[in-house]
Amino acid sequence: MFELLSTVYGDAQMAQVFGERRTVEQWLTVEAALARAQAAVGVLDEDDARAIADAARVDDIDLAALWSTAKTVGYPILGLVRQLAARLPDGPDGHVHYGATTQDIMDTALALQLGEAADLLTARVGALGDAVARLVDEHRATLMPGRTHGQQAVPTTFGAHLAPSLTELLRARRRLAAARHDAAVVSLYGAGGTSAALGPQAAEVRRTLAEILGLRAVDVSWHASRDGVVAFAQAATLVAGACARLARNVIDLSRTEIGEVREADGKHRGASSTMPQKANPILAEGIVGMSTVVGALCSSLQRSLEVPQERAAGEWHVEWFALPHLLTQTASALRCTTELVGGLHVDADAMRTNLDADNGLVMAEAYMIALAPALGRELAHDVVYAAARDVRANGQPLVDAVRRRLAADGAEATLDAAIEPADYVGDAVRMCATALDLWTSSTKDRATA
Repeated sequence: MFELLSTVYGDAQMAQVFGERRTVEQWLTVEAALARAQAAVGVLDEDDARAIADAARVDDIDLAALWSTAKTVGYPILGLVRQLAARLPDGPDGHVHYGATTQDIMDTALALQLGEAADLLTARVGALGDAVARLVDEHRATLMPGRTHGQQAVPTTFGAHLAPSLTELLRARRRLAAARHDAAVVSLYGAGGTSAALGPQAAEVRRTLAEILGLRAVDVSWHASRDGVVAFAQAATLVAGACARLARNVIDLSRTEIGEVREADGKHRGASSTMPQKANPILAEGIVGMSTVVGALCSSLQRSLEVPQERAAGEWHVEWFALPHLLTQTASALRCTTELVGGLHVDADAMRTNLDADNGLVMAEAYMIALAPALGRELAHDVVYAAARDVRANGQPLVDAVRRRLAADGAEATLDAAIEPADYVGDAVRMCATALDLWTSSTKDRATA
């Protein structure tokens, strides 16, 4: 099947983590580690365990035969175990997969894959955060219109506009770390989650297996409890959402009538097949699309939380499709957003021009607050509201309209001078400094951890 989104915006690194070869290799890694763990506690002979581990090579697996068997069985591990055992002499061949069930192997391998995925996503969140931080720092005092409900609201700075995204990425990195920890758990509980087939040494084997694989061991089965997997997907989905918000703002601010930012230039970049003037925000559009797909896949994974009794009856299968695609699209969204932010052209002159485009209406709240000590907030609101309607009707500057309203109403308040946008950005610059300090300290803490 040809899939256009992944072809144009796919991610080779994350796709490799969940690729055919790597997935089978991880299953074999778990089977080999299980044999070594059982030998370490005396369940298997050391020589048998060594033979099993030596034979667990992905290059020796007939993948076509493996998938053919999986179609019959419904799952891949029986065929994998049979192929592995067939390459062993009498003795060790009877101890492959000893005491385990299919889901033990696949879930433990998934824990390993999620660890790799978390490391990749975390590194990319860091790269994106660094790119955003550079813009926050550079534009902490660059004036622009702040917008609410799609309309100009009050002045802000471009740095302050981006600062919340930087703190989103900070929280995203923390959530990924927590999700990685919660998902890094061995599954070794046997057919019904009781570890009966593993015998009295089940807990010791589980702990040893966890040590070998660099995972954690818990003595309660999670075959049917998929919250750790879903939480991992949710953490990734929030990352994709943060990317989409950045991308959506680029799309909006690069509109022809706004023109405050634009994507990196390049011949035919964002070109139209019929409109020669077009330079569409192609990276931002792709990011929004990928994030939408990620959100839909995460929603489907919620169904895996409904596993009945001790093992799934179809709910588990949702993970097989949704999770690799979700994480691959998230990784791609991060990579594309880092490229988007890193190459972003910021037009400070256009931002300033847009601040002045509405005859000062963007300063309406500032005038209301300036008049409130003398008039009270409600009357000040009424005066400026009426003045704003006058501005829309006749195009006069807001400061003049306010003065006329004050004079007409006989109000005991005056405006000595127009209020400049630069004088009404509140804590915008401080917000930038705070966001940068939080990001920098978090990055340093990770480097020394």
